[in-house]
Amino acid sequence: MILPPHLTVRGGHLHIGEHDTVDLAERFGTPLYVTEERRIRENFRRLSAALTAHYPKVRVLYAAKANGNLAIFRTLASMGAGVDVFSAGELTLALAAGMRPESLLFNGSSKSPSDLALAVEKGVRVSVDSLDELRQLNAAAGEAGKTVDIAFRVNPAIDVPTHPKIATGLATSKFGIPAGEILDAYRHALAAEHINPVGIHCHIGSQILDVEPFAREVEVLIGVARDLIEIGVDLSFIDIGGGLGIPYRRETDRAPAPEDYAGAVMPVFLKGIHELGIEPELWVEPGRWLVADSTILLSRVNSVKTAHTTFANVDAGFNLLVRPTMYDSYHEVVAANKADAPAVREYSIAGPICETGDILAKDRMLPDLSAGDIIAVLDAGAYGFAMSSQYNSRPRCPEVILSGEKAALMRRAETIDDLTAPMAVPPWQA
Repeated sequence: MILPPHLTVRGGHLHIGEHDTVDLAERFGTPLYVTEERRIRENFRRLSAALTAHYPKVRVLYAAKANGNLAIFRTLASMGAGVDVFSAGELTLALAAGMRPESLLFNGSSKSPSDLALAVEKGVRVSVDSLDELRQLNAAAGEAGKTVDIAFRVNPAIDVPTHPKIATGLATSKFGIPAGEILDAYRHALAAEHINPVGIHCHIGSQILDVEPFAREVEVLIGVARDLIEIGVDLSFIDIGGGLGIPYRRETDRAPAPEDYAGAVMPVFLKGIHELGIEPELWVEPGRWLVADSTILLSRVNSVKTAHTTFANVDAGFNLLVRPTMYDSYHEVVAANKADAPAVREYSIAGPICETGDILAKDRMLPDLSAGDIIAVLDAGAYGFAMSSQYNSRPRCPEVILSGEKAALMRRAETIDDLTAPMAVPPWQA
């Protein structure tokens, strides 16, 4: 198995950064998410450098939906990142992390009146998804006596090689306004008293392992920009979204590097803005690429059972990592306390949830396993804890962040009391 550079095997145990994962499991318990902060910083620097090597006016907005922990936000804020937010909660966390309102973009296809009012109050730019939303936002800004900077989200009708549930630039997607109709939307924005259209926004999908669709996306946006300039829109930014994938199967996946990504999109972008005579900021919205490989999920084997196959039953299931069940996603797994032992038996790693589909990893060759062994699920930093639940009334697990030789909780484990705290007894049952 090929490990990312911050994961190593020493003394038979899997290490993340400077830390023995078996020791972390004993200290903090399992299940346990563990994040290596240094890896996030390395990923951010590399992606930012790849883009700014071509053009200095680049702004990196972290896609908050990938991992919404405040400590992650604070790490990225210290690097100068902004955030692409999709809810009032994500917006509030970004501001709490010290990010400036002007470095945020409030995205989403179904914002509530309170969402729009919060964006107006905090001075956050909004990616508008429909004319109905534009009217509501204009009214909210008018009530507050303010003007809101916006972009419209463009649907470019681009097919991309990824799971259909995370392909967001398809003509059939719920997101954005079709490119052929976008000019009329901007005319409405120019006529709105409390709206200032200053950008274009697009996002074509997630976990994309080919750079060509990104280049086509930029071509579409440059064409839209040409039309917008003709009707008097002064563009201060063009946001091409995120979507750069990672190699979950490191031995076989061919994932583009940030340099490949920049090499595909930047020439198209630079040629386009040069022809238009403009110098807008380029915004990008990486999520998975920044945080996925920074994090592992540690889980303890409860029991081993041989039926039609051999199951290693562990204490983490799709309540904590839903991607394998929802998307048939692949994550490498390592027997963390037997990391250098030979793989001799095929196991399916099964969680404790009352669903047949609760399989974290199917048919994997691993060392002989027994109760008490520790399984590490790799590349769990994006859409891991962020999509977790309390299904089967299981409290969610703690999250730990590492910085060099230091380790600390960035989220405590939930308790049964946390499950029942929001619940209320109806008066007729009292």
